[in-house]
Amino acid sequence: MKIDSHQHFWYYEPVKHAWIDDDMAEIRKNFLPQDLKTVYQNNNIDGCVAVQADQTLAETDFLLGLAGENDFIKGVVGWVDLRSDRVDSDLERYYSYEKLKGWRHIVQGETDHNFLLRPAFLRGISYLEKYGYAYDILVFPHQLGAVLEFVKHFPHQKFVIDHMAKPYIKDGYYDGWAVLMQEIAKHENVHCKVSGMITEANYHSWTAEQLHPYLALVLEAFGPKRLMFGSDWPVCLVAGNYTQVQQIIIDFIATLSVDEQEKIMGLNAVQFYNL
Repeated sequence: MKIDSHQHFWYYEPVKHAWIDDDMAEIRKNFLPQDLKTVYQNNNIDGCVAVQADQTLAETDFLLGLAGENDFIKGVVGWVDLRSDRVDSDLERYYSYEKLKGWRHIVQGETDHNFLLRPAFLRGISYLEKYGYAYDILVFPHQLGAVLEFVKHFPHQKFVIDHMAKPYIKDGYYDGWAVLMQEIAKHENVHCKVSGMITEANYHSWTAEQLHPYLALVLEAFGPKRLMFGSDWPVCLVAGNYTQVQQIIIDFIATLSVDEQEKIMGLNAVQFYNL
């Protein structure tokens, strides 16, 4: 089974989606299940995990509504205010939704480099394990020091790093990112999505070879059992197309065993998110 572990849906709104700047004008429009279903049929993808792109409960409800109407949406990673005093009751309320698999906060957008380590946030994360929820870690490389300390607090919580922590590929930044990713990977409850790379490189001149050192690092650090393919559709469309994004990973892992390839391309996501 081939599973896309990371994609988004939205009705485009200029204010809500202000992060879509002029260089990303290609995705200033609606992206909905009927659009993605055709893409998946053309690329032999069996299902996906829909991930929040807006920090509201309405976003979580929106994605759950789409998942209820579309069988190929196997799971949802929503948003809840993990710093709220009522977070436990909020999590319990969503527990009845079978396709709600985990949560994410857009930490990359927080100016506090140690956001993950603040007491209110740590308290919220502490409730996830009892409900069996996963947590997606969305950060930039300069926040990886905090990630390392963060994951130490929760040795039994299922974590996955989105987009390989968005290394600054365009600028050739590697060493600092690599050291911290290797340290984080020593915690076996932390997984990593091989996704979002072409949008961290130059949109117009990236090459697969340019991405290989980053892929090689996470493959060595996390191993085939803790990596999962994700497209980051439709964001990936600003720098390429779905087929290109998938082929980068297929080509890179071609020397692995068939079993390891199947894990990265879908089975790891099935197990991690309990799809």
